[in-house]
Parts: sequence; structure tokens; C-alpha cells
Amino acid sequence: MSVAAADPRGFLAHPRLPLLLWLGAGVTAVALFVAAGLVGLPEGPGFIVCAFRRLTGIPCPGCGLTRAMAALARGELLLALHFHPFAPLVLAEAGALWAGIGASVLGRPLQLPPRFLERVVVWQTAAFVALWLGRLATGTLPW
Repeated sequence: MSVAAADPRGFLAHPRLPLLLWLGAGVTAVALFVAAGLVGLPEGPGFIVCAFRRLTGIPCPGCGLTRAMAALARGELLLALHFHPFAPLVLAEAGALWAGIGASVLGRPLQLPPRFLERVVVWQTAAFVALWLGRLATGTLPW
């Protein structure tokens, strides 16, 4: 009798499954990032992804990030900054989060200061809202 047959969980009990899932998620994210940059995104007045914008008619604090990420994938930094100035920061944070999860999967979790992530979320939310209000007041929101 094989070990897999003895274990009712089968493949799910494999010790490297978390590592494979982590690597698979990273490869998938990079592939989608590159595809968005190469293929482009649908555009036009009828194509609105943002639920906030659909309900209110006003772009939300995160509006423009998808187009900014596609521009970053093509290497167009100035265009990305036009769509959303925080796009490079969000991309760097996504990479840091992926690396942090990988460190935990490998058994070496990052030691962050207490409440560090809470503070980052609060400050980043405040920065997004402040930027949004400034862009709303000056009429520079991406439509």
C-alpha cells in the first residue's frame, strides 16, 4: 500500500504544498501583470470596473490603479503616475507581501514591530483619501 493511499488527504498532505501554492500565486500574479501591460485593458465610457464609480459617478480613491499597473507593466512610469501616483508604492507593497508570505511558508516569518501593519493600513488609507480629495478638488481624477 502506498503512502498516498494510506492518507485520505492525498496530495493535500504533501509537505511542499504551501510552497508550491505560494510560488504558483507569484507566477500567476506576474503573468497577469505582464499580460495587462502587453494586451492592454478595455477602455471607453461603457467600461467601468469600479463599483463606487458606478454608484456615484465619481472615481474612488483607488480609481486609476488598474490602468497604472498596466502602464507600469509596459515600463511607462510617467503614465502610471498620471493614472495613480501611488501605483509604484502599491506594486512594491504587493511584492513585499508576497515575499513575507514566502518567508513564513519557508519557516522564517518576518519579525515586524507590534501593530506595524495596522499603522501602515491607517496611514495608507489616510494618504489615499487625502490624494483623492486633492484630485477631486482640482479636477485631476482619472476618468
